[in-house]
Amino acid sequence: MKVKVFYHDKCFDGACSAALFSRFYRERIREDVGFTFSGLLHRAGALFDESKFDADENAIVDFKYSSSPKITWWFDHHESAFLTSDDAAHFEQDQSNRKFYDPGFRSCTKFLATIAEQRFGFNPQPVAEMIKWADIIDGALYDNARTAVEMRAPAMKLTMVIEAAKDHAFVPRLIPLLATKPLAAIVEEPFVAELLPALLERHEGSIELMKGRTEFKDGTIFFDVTDQDLEGYNKFVPYYLYPDSLYSVGLSKSSFRTKVSVGSNPWAREERLVNLAKICERYGGGGHARVGAISFDVKQEEAARKAAREIVAELRASVRSNGC
Repeated sequence: MKVKVFYHDKCFDGACSAALFSRFYRERIREDVGFTFSGLLHRAGALFDESKFDADENAIVDFKYSSSPKITWWFDHHESAFLTSDDAAHFEQDQSNRKFYDPGFRSCTKFLATIAEQRFGFNPQPVAEMIKWADIIDGALYDNARTAVEMRAPAMKLTMVIEAAKDHAFVPRLIPLLATKPLAAIVEEPFVAELLPALLERHEGSIELMKGRTEFKDGTIFFDVTDQDLEGYNKFVPYYLYPDSLYSVGLSKSSFRTKVSVGSNPWAREERLVNLAKICERYGGGGHARVGAISFDVKQEEAARKAAREIVAELRASVRSNGC
């Protein structure tokens, strides 16, 4: 029996969701199973390649819905989970008891653990540490920006290597360890540990770089690092630099996309924050109410820059109108 797990790539919660699904499946569905893991990324154009849904069972975790009949399991928690209204209707009509959605959860890992325990009798306690940290990281539940930026916890180090990984085999190699080992032990694995010194140095350099690239006005941060290899930057650095900010909008670029990242300060006390998922959806992106993103083709850098500037103007106007 072969099961292929598609997960949100370059994302700690995505990797943890894939790990948890594989453990749950092996313990509660069937033991004689071989897993393969395949990362999915938000990009301009089609998100799914139907030809890759080639296992006996295909699962998607922490990523948008696919109405393909080849997808047998689905778990997600993003507000922008459906590409079309037809996809949403397809999900609503599903009777398989294998596809689950709840945007009320901060992390897909915690959502998956809850469903697996309540509906299938799975025991999540052996991987409780992983579930806890996925919820902290994806829900930005740190005590302060310094904690999020200093990278002291093993989970933070793993997040850094996952987001920066250029070897497509790296995260699939990591996922089985997440399902079975403590996070501190995984960080000490040679193929992980050898990456950390350079990444930590790069992280420190990104903080200094962003100090000089950041424009802060009317509660909203804007920065453009498209000329740097920085797509995997720590998303809390802007709030570390400007603790009084409400929003941040960042432009970054990789080999396959230009990305507009839109976020809100997790430590801001302002209750009347704009729904960022709704803003990003207007440009073909999505996310959560307090954090979202838009992916443009790598050749559409100017279109991405225009969208970013429009969003910055909208957020700054919102801050001014609320008298913040």
